[in-house]
Amino acid sequence: MTKSSRHIVTAALPYANGPIHLGHMAGAYLPSDIYVRYNRLKKEDIIFISGSDEHGVAITIAALKEKTTPKAIVDNYHERNKKAFSKFGISFDIYSRTSNPIHHKTSQDFFLELYKKGILVEKNDKQLYCKNDKMFLSDRYVEGTCPKCKSEGAKGDQCENCGSWLNPLELILPKCKLCGNNPIIKSTKHYYFPLGKYQSELEKYAHSNKNWKSNVLNYCEGWFKEKLSDRAVTRDLTWGVKVPIDEEVGKVLYVWFEAVLGYISATKEFGELKNDSSLWKKYWQDPSTTYTAFIGKDNIVFHAIVFPAMLIAHGNYLLPKNIPANEFLNLEGGKFSKSRHNAIYVEDVIEKYSIDALRYTLTSILPENKDSDFYWKDFQARTNNELADIYGNFINRTTTFIQKNFNGIIPSIGKLSSSDIEFQTSMMKLPKKVGNHIEQFHFRDANNEIIDFVRIGNKYFNDSAPWKSISTDKEKCQNTLHLCLNAIKIIAVVFSPILPNSSAKIWKMIGNSTNIENENWENICNLKVEEGKKLNEIQIPFSKIEDEMIEKEIQNLEKQNTEVVNNTVELMAIKPTITLEEFQKIDLRVATVLSCEPIPKSKKLVKLEVSIGIEKRQVIAGIAQEVDPASIIGKQVVIIANLQPVTLMGLESQGMVLATSGSNDTFALLSLSKDVPAGLHIK
Repeated sequence: MTKSSRHIVTAALPYANGPIHLGHMAGAYLPSDIYVRYNRLKKEDIIFISGSDEHGVAITIAALKEKTTPKAIVDNYHERNKKAFSKFGISFDIYSRTSNPIHHKTSQDFFLELYKKGILVEKNDKQLYCKNDKMFLSDRYVEGTCPKCKSEGAKGDQCENCGSWLNPLELILPKCKLCGNNPIIKSTKHYYFPLGKYQSELEKYAHSNKNWKSNVLNYCEGWFKEKLSDRAVTRDLTWGVKVPIDEEVGKVLYVWFEAVLGYISATKEFGELKNDSSLWKKYWQDPSTTYTAFIGKDNIVFHAIVFPAMLIAHGNYLLPKNIPANEFLNLEGGKFSKSRHNAIYVEDVIEKYSIDALRYTLTSILPENKDSDFYWKDFQARTNNELADIYGNFINRTTTFIQKNFNGIIPSIGKLSSSDIEFQTSMMKLPKKVGNHIEQFHFRDANNEIIDFVRIGNKYFNDSAPWKSISTDKEKCQNTLHLCLNAIKIIAVVFSPILPNSSAKIWKMIGNSTNIENENWENICNLKVEEGKKLNEIQIPFSKIEDEMIEKEIQNLEKQNTEVVNNTVELMAIKPTITLEEFQKIDLRVATVLSCEPIPKSKKLVKLEVSIGIEKRQVIAGIAQEVDPASIIGKQVVIIANLQPVTLMGLESQGMVLATSGSNDTFALLSLSKDVPAGLHIK
């Protein structure tokens, strides 16, 4: 890490329309917390910023579903999520919210600066307008028949049936989702940010950061290749930050524009709490500050392209030095989904399980380079076999032996043997190894480095056999116990960014009167246990998880998924009947997926190359948010082979991949055994 006088770390602002789940934690919040706690131990000047994203259609839709107001929604989930983060040990310096007056003013001032500079572009748009509800209908407020595949119920932004990316004006027979009436087309003025104007500078910026993760750089390259275009900064809504121009009544700033400014407004709020109104400038405008933005991969475009462009356009702001985006965490082989209840909410587990056990397991499986999976049985195994049986055992066997044979008094150390020196040398190397991993955002490696050293400690204890040497070689026995206890002291510090609660307890248990947070990472190798000092009360640091608890969790998850699937089937109306002759016109074929890759500028579409035996086809499918593209390469899927080709995102699609779809986000790709040859007809 380049030495910096100060650091600012931001973690993506979560939508305040639902509770935080473990997938969120693994995406941005646990990695950023580990990184911040490590830097605090290094005595760096660092602040940790986040908060609730409380505007936009997602909030108003949630309010409609729950038959309440947007404010009631955000007030509820902001407090619940803030509490969940705190109990999970996410140590924000401030967790703010975008509904605060300071955020509204910050966003409006930012907009006005771009407006006064003549950067924003005015455009007259034609949009759907509901005369009954007296409002323009944004993408999620309108639905109709898809112009591509003719399926009903297509939303204003995308058809879930064929995956086509849509403009609300393209819908056939559009209807307002609020009242069911047909909207009219009405002209409205909006302001656009000329993103393409900054493409050259953004490319230089991205290419200059060679230490960015490949997923971030590759994602940026995809957008640059397709060329950046203007993005609307304003929209016709009532819930949000009002456009600060008198004549623009009934318009708010687009959430993509103002939400990221929440990092700046939260820093201003933090400064006010510290009675220093200019504090924020040190972290956002002083070149000696390093800015690191932690996000999930679905936020890459906003933090690696859009937000930097906004900061460049405004001027006088620092750009993110690094954007360590994680991939997605899946649950029991399926996608984390609120609507399917396929999720583990933090507020539901923080009272049942050890927070540090959850943090340890998530760190062990963080989706740093590719999607990963959380399994309840894996959580149990890592807690029982690694935290309890490896780390906990090393602590317990060392401290109880001292308690029993030395009255709890830390024994002195004498002349070291070659095995003692070898163990001590390994101990001294640990902090640097772990620190290097954390600085490179390799948190899984840091976690593994520590637990592997604990294994070395257990082996050293076994090989030294203090239960024998206490009778035959007292000095050797004392050396063994002294070095093991010293190792525990060092492990407690290097593990504290990952396991803050248990590390603090272990630190006190082995006789320390200071707080572990006050230690300095740079001096860890100099930490020595004090000869003659008495240990405090010995406690088991990690409890095992019984099979019954895990079986109950798995059964509950399966029950929830079954109920959702059943409800989905009941709610989906059967389409009009067709004749046998009509069905026989459909040519269903087995196809082998040869390649699958995301389509730049589309969150939902992927491009597949498939073989149907007699030829290869290009198929565009709206499954990017449901599956990892790499995971379906080589699979046998089912496609409609004689569908009239359509163009999606400028690419021709020569067929349609079959998958399940439901109102509750139920998804499964229809795949067959590899033994079934490509090109085979399905009857």
